[in-house]
Amino acid sequence: MDLDLAQVRAFVVAAEELHFGRAAGRLGISQQGLSKRVARLEAVLGARLLERDARGVGLTGAGRRFLEPARRVLAQGERAVAAVGCAARPLRIDVWGHLYAPMRTLAQAVDAAPGLQVEPSPGRDLPTVAAAVLRGESDAGFGRVHRLPSDSGELTHRLVRLEPVDALLSADHPLAGRDALRPDDLRGSVLRYPAAVDRLDFLTRFAARFRIDRRVGSTNLGLEHFVDQVRADPSCFSLVPADGPLPVRPGVRTVPLVDPTPLYAWSLLWRTGPDTDPHPRLDDLLRAFTTEAARNRWLEYDPARDWLPDADQAALHP
Repeated sequence: MDLDLAQVRAFVVAAEELHFGRAAGRLGISQQGLSKRVARLEAVLGARLLERDARGVGLTGAGRRFLEPARRVLAQGERAVAAVGCAARPLRIDVWGHLYAPMRTLAQAVDAAPGLQVEPSPGRDLPTVAAAVLRGESDAGFGRVHRLPSDSGELTHRLVRLEPVDALLSADHPLAGRDALRPDDLRGSVLRYPAAVDRLDFLTRFAARFRIDRRVGSTNLGLEHFVDQVRADPSCFSLVPADGPLPVRPGVRTVPLVDPTPLYAWSLLWRTGPDTDPHPRLDDLLRAFTTEAARNRWLEYDPARDWLPDADQAALHP
């Protein structure tokens, strides 16, 4: 039996997402194209792998049994390609933390590595990206690494940028007229998360450190929607990168935070281990990050002036 790896990958991604729209987005194909690939694979195997009904997408018994072997098939396929010269293919990087615009930093490092071709793709969150890197579906990940899964012993990461964050406020917020704010000044305000409260470790650690007791989550519908939510609620605030691009919206302000200045930590994540075949240009990307960090003072940290969560401090000084 000859298996088409594109069909196998379509099944695996659909099984991981349990949502055809998100799976199609990860693969960069239409939902119709995804459905056709899965249907053809099921026809070859002579078994139903996925079930779709009003409640969503689920795995059949055959699908559950096929999933792990399918992942191993894809990993072996990647190794086979790598063995004959994966330098010819782009470096695949999954990126997460999209509301904080990670592509700005990644693009600057890529531009500093002549001839480096990358294939960035959106990752949902750290656990999803870590799993993809472990399976060999991605060469690296880029975002904030705060807590790796318990089974990620072959993953390593390097801190590459510490980025100051500003307070994002409605123009009607009582503190919006200040030239700068201390984090303690925000104690009476509501911290608005751009997603579910349990999904954003940095904001939770900030709230705990500076005793921001009132917190509210949001549905992640993009940066413009989130900025509009902050603008409409003068009691709340959020944190955004100091030089990050924000949609043009009247009625909102960003105010620098000082004494201390919170720093958001960006890291590059990749797989190590005796059976790992890293992309031959991964080292070039790491060197480019080192060069850009030195040139732009990306890794400057003064504990008397700045604030970092404990885990990020440990990564800065291993």
